[in-house]
Amino acid sequence: MVDKPPARALACAASLTALAALLAGAACSGAGPGDTEGDKAAVEQRSAPERKRAAPRLIGDGSTADTGPQPRQPEAEPLKPGEEPPQFVVFSWDGAAEDGNRYFSRFRKVARENDAHMTYFLTGLYLLPEDERFRYEPPGRAPGASDISYLRDENIAATLGELRGAWLDGSEIGTHFNGHFCGPEGVASWTEEDWRSEIDQASWMVRNWRTTTGFGDAEPLPFDYGEELAGGRTPCLEGRDALLPAAAEAGFRYDSSGSGLQVWPGRGEEGLWEFPLPSIPVPGRSFETLAMDYNFLANDAGGEDYRDGLLAAFDRAYHGNRAPLVVGNHFSDWNGGAYLDAVEDVIEEVCPREGVRCVSFRQLVDWLEAQDPAVPERLRGLGVGEAPADGWAAFLGGP
Repeated sequence: MVDKPPARALACAASLTALAALLAGAACSGAGPGDTEGDKAAVEQRSAPERKRAAPRLIGDGSTADTGPQPRQPEAEPLKPGEEPPQFVVFSWDGAAEDGNRYFSRFRKVARENDAHMTYFLTGLYLLPEDERFRYEPPGRAPGASDISYLRDENIAATLGELRGAWLDGSEIGTHFNGHFCGPEGVASWTEEDWRSEIDQASWMVRNWRTTTGFGDAEPLPFDYGEELAGGRTPCLEGRDALLPAAAEAGFRYDSSGSGLQVWPGRGEEGLWEFPLPSIPVPGRSFETLAMDYNFLANDAGGEDYRDGLLAAFDRAYHGNRAPLVVGNHFSDWNGGAYLDAVEDVIEEVCPREGVRCVSFRQLVDWLEAQDPAVPERLRGLGVGEAPADGWAAFLGGP
């Protein structure tokens, strides 16, 4: 942990009077040189009405603020009878944070350049300084315990900058919870009550970082996290059964902690939309694995394999059942950063294509809930890569 300057006024710190500039789109990214032009480009993409935002209403200690509707949100419209559904792709990031590698700011830029929105699953501990670690009380462990490292102060400040910018870009801030405990004695063993505590603490860390960090002059996050938080992904995809009732109670709209096939999603028993990581082809192998960088790493598959596997999964959906492609990633330099390069290649390849929408989970939920309930139910009847035998017009009730 680095020594803290007075009031921890680090990168991205500015007076509250500058919040109007932030909300106009000039988000301080905390990413250092090179990100300013990207933020200006994002501002230029927004319409004039989006730039004219209401005065913020600070929440709690001022770590967050209600600034009105999120900018750059697509309109969720129901399909017309017989209309082919869009091909949705969701790129999601587990434990999103900005460290010295600057991967968060890198992919914010990639998203802006390719008209893509994403979901960033924030680990709550990434906004809690290590010398305040005892505020975290993980279920079944000593206060402050964690299986991942706490961030340095400058990285907390940079992460806050990226979270501000990502939300203003139109992307989603979900949760990856806190201590990242895997294995039989980790989150897989937790009860519903344990998950209630973990969710509450993850939310508390986002809503109280100004108190815990001492960044008294830093801009608030421009959203009410109680309204923004719509879903998450558990560490190592474990503990989901006990999580879901607690997540539903907390107001979550979806969960992405499962694994499954590349078919259209549905709602589970708790009423949450379920977006499992799908099994996708591993080029040159006789099996499939989950659409996540770590799973390709575990199977000794390289960056080109990951890129080609994602593109193969995209193609079979795009030309088949049009099921959303869910992709999970980490801001990690595994395999020399080859998986990150692969994801960037895929974003640039698929997001600009006709009929494709690269969206956040929250935006996908909005679209699903805008449909006649019979439409998602009908779509779920299509198998992996299965196109309607008589075409979309006949399948979805066209003339």
